[in-house]
Amino acid sequence: MSRNSGGTGLGGGLLIAGTTSDAGKSVVTAGICRWLVRRGVKVAPFKGQNMSLNSFVTREGAEIGRAQAMQAQAARVEPTALMNPVLLKPGSDRSSQVVLMGKPVGELSARGYHGGRQEALLGPVLACLEELRSTYDAVICEGAGSPAEINLRRTDIVNMGIARAARLPVVVVGDIDRGGVFASFFGTTALLSPEDQALVAGYLVNKFRGDVSLLEPGLDMLRGLTGRATLGVLPFRHGLGIDEEDGLRVSLRGAVRESVVAPPYGADVLRIAVCAVPLMSNFTDVDALAAEPGVVVRFVDRPEELADADLVIVPGTRGTVRALAWLRERGLADALALRAAEGRPVLGICGGYQILGERIDDEVESRAGEVAGLGLLPVRVRFEREKTLARPVGVALGERVEGYEIHHGVADVRGGDAFVTDSEGRALDGCRAGSVQGTHWHGALESDAFRRRFLTEVARTAGRRFVPAPDTSFGALREEQLDLLADLVEEHADTAALLRLIEEGAPAGLPFIPPGAP
Repeated sequence: MSRNSGGTGLGGGLLIAGTTSDAGKSVVTAGICRWLVRRGVKVAPFKGQNMSLNSFVTREGAEIGRAQAMQAQAARVEPTALMNPVLLKPGSDRSSQVVLMGKPVGELSARGYHGGRQEALLGPVLACLEELRSTYDAVICEGAGSPAEINLRRTDIVNMGIARAARLPVVVVGDIDRGGVFASFFGTTALLSPEDQALVAGYLVNKFRGDVSLLEPGLDMLRGLTGRATLGVLPFRHGLGIDEEDGLRVSLRGAVRESVVAPPYGADVLRIAVCAVPLMSNFTDVDALAAEPGVVVRFVDRPEELADADLVIVPGTRGTVRALAWLRERGLADALALRAAEGRPVLGICGGYQILGERIDDEVESRAGEVAGLGLLPVRVRFEREKTLARPVGVALGERVEGYEIHHGVADVRGGDAFVTDSEGRALDGCRAGSVQGTHWHGALESDAFRRRFLTEVARTAGRRFVPAPDTSFGALREEQLDLLADLVEEHADTAALLRLIEEGAPAGLPFIPPGAP
């Protein structure tokens, strides 16, 4: 791939926008990254601004959206803060923590952010993109929501704002499984200004089921109406459990995403219930469990749904005190206490670990002061203004385990055993007391040997004849999913057209579709 960006010396680029949130921007971006790297192209992902509670910590200790970390894996490069310079982590319906270049810089209301702060971030965002483009042959950018959010266009730093500033061609993705994809493509384009429309170079249909020949007359009409081609029709595929960012794509009391449909390796299945707490963060922590044959993972919000669970997980949350109150209001707190008294397994992760402790002193996140925890672990938590961001390694249940930490709460462990130790047996994190255990480490269950030991212990405690499969590799499954995304791009998209856009930019003379931006 040649470098051609108007003589700037920058690598090629492309922005993947969407008709809506959850249209498939993240997975299409990942698929294009993996397709390009398989062609020998040095490629990186980029998202100027992300809103997500599903985040990751880079090796330099920066917090970024987990979707961008997944896309970096697709591109076979190490994720960095440059790939997601602005991350918004909602703390309520009206405010979010602003993370800039991997570090929290404050809490802002939506009005405060869009009223001036966001616009001021365009320069730093463009500087990150320029640095990536000076290093890589291609940078595949992901938009957010829809580029036709005309109420936010003036301050936009992630969709057409960055496309205009960096002269990026734009491909718009639409989810046909939702219906109305032709109207969405046309309406998205027609609501953009002439200058923005000049960069919209084509469309991608996502999640198509059926005979493509039945779709082709509509695609031809869309081209006649807009002067833009549809550059691919990507079929719907089961089993793409790729990291989400916009929300939890499962209904409560529904099985976690696309759990592996495989019989148990032993005689029994293992049932895991995850409490669907408010502002749940890093719900991908349970993906590795759902990938195990014979493990059924469900999100629940009623105490009676814990009755037949062999393990209950209290996951991470951006609102620890709020989630604690929710558990009490729902009756789940009493159900957890009963489980602990009966010696049945409970695991808390990050905020969930803090909830299981004796006391929480929070003048940072909720500003609620001192609040009684569930008292199931001998742990007291104090929230600090400085956020812990780390990529630790340790030993748990005799096996090497890796994780990442994202939390304001500092745990004072006053009994029990450590959940994770160093190689010398010294406590690193967490607490185990009877059948209840907790850790601040996200991602620990992705360590295959540890996960198998952990599930074996849960099965023994629960009295289940469940045996973990000896060869499940979560990392290998993730690689298979990323390669499947690349296969979909290679087989069902106009890859020659995509390469031209990346190398040469949007073609000249794309027609204006009235009425344009108001």
